[in-house]
Amino acid sequence: MIGKDRQRTENKQYVSIDVGGTAIKYGVIREDGKILSKNVVNTEAQKGGPAILLKVQTLIQQILTQQKICGICISTAGIVDTKTGTITHAAPLIPNYTGTEYKKTLEDKFQIPCEVENDVNCAGLAEYYDGAAAGSRISLMLTVGTGIGGSILIDGKIYRGISGSACEVGYMMMSKGEFQTLGAAKSLIRNVSEWKKEPERIWNGYRIFDAAKQGDPICNRAINEMADVLGQGIANICYVLNPEIVVLGGGIMTQKDYLKEKIEASISKYLIPEIARHTRLAFARHGNDAGMLGAFYHFQQQCMEQ
Repeated sequence: MIGKDRQRTENKQYVSIDVGGTAIKYGVIREDGKILSKNVVNTEAQKGGPAILLKVQTLIQQILTQQKICGICISTAGIVDTKTGTITHAAPLIPNYTGTEYKKTLEDKFQIPCEVENDVNCAGLAEYYDGAAAGSRISLMLTVGTGIGGSILIDGKIYRGISGSACEVGYMMMSKGEFQTLGAAKSLIRNVSEWKKEPERIWNGYRIFDAAKQGDPICNRAINEMADVLGQGIANICYVLNPEIVVLGGGIMTQKDYLKEKIEASISKYLIPEIARHTRLAFARHGNDAGMLGAFYHFQQQCMEQ
């Protein structure tokens, strides 16, 4: 009987959608966390929040014509009120995104339960349940890309703070500016462009790392500076949180083999030994699937709490 019940449960399927500033990743996930299918479309962020919401509805409708879905799981950029499934604050990259009501709109339209969570929180959940932070008591997830996002998990639960905006570490002030202004991909590209006296448009992260591996001194200098900023920022957060593990994700962290020793050395420089020796550094395992998987795990958590 138990085997039959488990089989019936694992046959349930959920649509999971990860809305980012550049791309919308979407797919179908089985109850046991296995991704059955996935795809990606351009966000077209410049069209604004209402157009993105409409695009999400279209994607869900397409999936529903092919299979039965038990729930809608949304991961999204911006600060999210997880109770109402509403975007309460969004960066200017997506115009008119603040106020977008995912949960109400999608539940009214499809009559299927919907849960919504911030994308970095989703990445943290994915790494906690089935990734680099599995089994940890306190984990810090940082995604490093165009900006820097953070999430804190304590015993597998997102710590949200009083207004739901805990761990917005990208805005953390450092000596020369915001953490994300100094330590993310934009800063890396800006520094290389400025030091080489070349236009920013001809540089990107991939080219910079390729050049650094070939011995380019300016690209190596820029990467070392970025690693130093990341180490300092991580150390400052660790002094407050004392996490068991720090997990780094985001596009630029695919260069983990090149970055790991540099960031670890920087963290050790800024952290006192007693804290440093109890703090592990790891790199995210789920890559582009993190948002979809984390949205699914958030949905499961919400269902258990109701």
